[in-house]
Amino acid sequence: MEKVKDYTPSEDKKLEDLLASYNDIHGFMAGHLATAIEILSKALPSSQLRILTFTGNLVSTGLRGVFTELIRRKLFNIVITTTGALDHDIARAEGGTYLKGFFEADDARLYEEGYHRLGNIFIPIESYGPKVEGFVRRLLEHLPENKKKWGIHELLYEAGKQINDRNSFLKAAYEAGALVFVPGWPDGAFGTSLFMEVQRTGRDLVIDYFIDMKKLSDIFFTSMKGTATALIIGGGISKHHAIWWSQFREGLDYTVYITTACEYDGSLSGAHPREAISWGKIKPESRKTVVYGDATIIMPILATALIKRIGSL
Repeated sequence: MEKVKDYTPSEDKKLEDLLASYNDIHGFMAGHLATAIEILSKALPSSQLRILTFTGNLVSTGLRGVFTELIRRKLFNIVITTTGALDHDIARAEGGTYLKGFFEADDARLYEEGYHRLGNIFIPIESYGPKVEGFVRRLLEHLPENKKKWGIHELLYEAGKQINDRNSFLKAAYEAGALVFVPGWPDGAFGTSLFMEVQRTGRDLVIDYFIDMKKLSDIFFTSMKGTATALIIGGGISKHHAIWWSQFREGLDYTVYITTACEYDGSLSGAHPREAISWGKIKPESRKTVVYGDATIIMPILATALIKRIGSL
């Protein structure tokens, strides 16, 4: 066993000194973060599948720029997320203003004054739903009329093409050739706006998630000979979709979870990578770790380390 070492901050410390300090500090999550950086730094450059999953709430924060840069640099080529992530990415790309708020706000008063609250982020009502609805309307106007059935990943490719915002992860995915999958696509403003717009116009357009499943099937079943690495931030459907499909290639080879959820209620969001081994979703011999903590604190450190060590792929 190695000894725990004290870390002494100073104005002369560089990024690599800081990163090394997490390994020295070790307890309690510092060592896990150091391991996460090590796993991803070594695995991503040689992995055929590089999967990034995150939940929509995080895109309402400045982490949106972190996800976007990781995708732009092609460190990840498959993105699995939620409709909320689409909503916030599009709303902000369309000029929506997201404000610094506080958790202890009077929500009844916020409602009266025309604000949504997402944790300590305040969103003016006009910066959310109307922005998404307007974008969806224009998106459908630009779609070719002769294509009736669309997978969500196909539609989001077209969305990324239409967005004019460098900080948009959808724009970055379009430019980098990364595929974006949203299995719960109806559950938010983007999905509802699609439905309402088709109802309003009477357009013969169908969202067929079987198209996405066929694409995922092709990706995962044909990646058996390569390696697969996943950075899974948060839980829910985006986490499960990634590990569910991974079982069809006999599991992930490298896995990092970032979460605040506890495993002792049996939830998928709190489940450790070791539990996924019993389902065949992660290989028994895989390198894996869990980092407990707020992703808004962890991800800027982790992403900076990856960019510093890998750059782009």
